[in-house]
Formats: sequence, C-alpha cells, structure tokens
Amino acid sequence: MGEELPAPSAAAEKKFAMALSVAAGLVLLALKALAWAWTGSTAILSDLGESAAHLVAVGFAAYSLWLTLRPADANHLYGHAKASFFSAGFEGAAIIAAAAYILFEATRAFIRGPELSHLPVGLALTAVTAVLNGALGRHLVRTGRRRGSIILEANGHHVLTDCWTSLGVLAALTLVALTGWTYWDPLFAVAAALNILLSGLRLVRRSVSGLMDSADPAVHRIIEEIVSTETRRHGISHHNLRHRNIGDAHLVELHLTFPNAVLLRDAHRVATEVEEALERNIHPAAHVITHLECDGDHADRAP
Repeated sequence: MGEELPAPSAAAEKKFAMALSVAAGLVLLALKALAWAWTGSTAILSDLGESAAHLVAVGFAAYSLWLTLRPADANHLYGHAKASFFSAGFEGAAIIAAAAYILFEATRAFIRGPELSHLPVGLALTAVTAVLNGALGRHLVRTGRRRGSIILEANGHHVLTDCWTSLGVLAALTLVALTGWTYWDPLFAVAAALNILLSGLRLVRRSVSGLMDSADPAVHRIIEEIVSTETRRHGISHHNLRHRNIGDAHLVELHLTFPNAVLLRDAHRVATEVEEALERNIHPAAHVITHLECDGDHADRAP
C-alpha cells in the first residue's frame, strides 16, 4: 500500500489556481477572438472585450497574490494581505470598463445594423468557452473560500460572469439562427453588459468595505457568540470587542475581566483558551489579542 501524498499547502494551492486562471484566460481569449473574426457578432465581441479586461485584471491579481504571500517586514508589521482588497477593486473597475465598452459596441450595432456570418462556428466556439469558464470559475471561487483568498474568490466571480456572458451569446446566436432577426445579437450584448456592470460594482463595493474595515455582521455574530460562551464558561466578563478583516484573516481584539483574586498565570491560561476557541472557529483564520483586567481596574480609575 503506497504512502498517501501530503495535501498541498495553502500558498501552493493559491499559486496553482492563479497560474491556471492566467493560462485559461489566454486560451479563452484566443478562442473568442477566433469566434468574433468568423462571425462579426457584437455579442461575441462583448464576450471578447470582457475576457480582455479579465486577463488584464488577472495579471494584477497574480501580482497581488504574490504580494499577500510575502511575510511581514519592518515596514508592514501586519503583512501584505490587505493588497487583496486593492486587487478586488481593480478587477471590479476592469469589469465596469468592459461593460461600458460592450454597451458602446452594442449601440453602434443597433445604429448600423448587425452583420453576421458563420454562425455554427461561433456557436461551437462559444459553447466551449462557456464550459471552460464555468469549470474554472467554480474552482477559483471554491479555492478562494476554502483558503480565505479574496483575490481568488473575486477572480472566480469574474470568470463566472464571463461564463454567463458566453451563455448569453449562445442564446443570442441561437435565436438569430432560428428566427433570422439579427438584432437579437446586440440586444443580448446589452443584457450581458448590464450583468457585467452589476458584478463589477459588487466587487468595487467589497473592496471599499475591506479597505474601510467595515464589519461583517455575520462574522460579528459568530465572534460574539464564541466569546460570550467562553467567558460564561470561565465565570468572567468581556468588553471592548473589536475585529476587522485584514485580507486573509480576521484580527480580533478584546478585554477580559477577571475577579481580583485570580492569579496571573490562571488568567493567562483562560485567555489562551478563549483565543484558541476563536482561532478554531473563525474562517479562514483569526489572530486574537486579549487584554487582561481585574474587576476593579476601571472603577479604581474613575473620577
């Protein structure tokens, strides 16, 4: 019986997922460019423009991922993980730019009248890109969530948006082939652009929320529940609970209040148990800082 291979590290899995995204982005861009050259479809051009913007964003995301994996240094004592929020914002901005370009091209097609050719080739190539995008996007989102990488998760959502765009193109070209009404092509391009625009705005909003340390209500409820359970179990209280997302983990700070008679070594042991409970249950990770106090500390300092 052979030895079981060790599971890949978080860093290795993130790097592989990003390399796969870059490679797939190049292949998909080539396929869509070929489909557009054959058909002249505005819907396919919109799909191509979205993929081009995605490839630029992936390049920035790859750099951001490399940066987030660097250890803390003298100038960045908390590490570099917050770069992930910049990456998500850049990717969202790239998506919004692609949506604007698609709307421009669709408007031009409405004005001059769509001109399409070689629809079977366009349908086949677009179907291939939709399947590849769907599989890649799902893999990136799952890996990003499992490993706590906002960069990979944002990239995956962008790829899934690209998949929906490709499905819209398929629907448009199918309707053109069945009905002969070529205006289905720019009409679906507009619908795809609006969907892409919403996706980009969500990514930008998430980026701004992260950079501004907006608290996630769901995460706050989990942290509050864990802390309340642990402090009740040990017969102590807590206050000044704060937390923020630092990119690849949650930084949690709180004050623990102990009876005056408790020895420092016992209080430290209890604080360690509270910290470990948070670290075990907060996804993707938690860095916990506790401040120990006695019951009468604040009362003694009151005027």
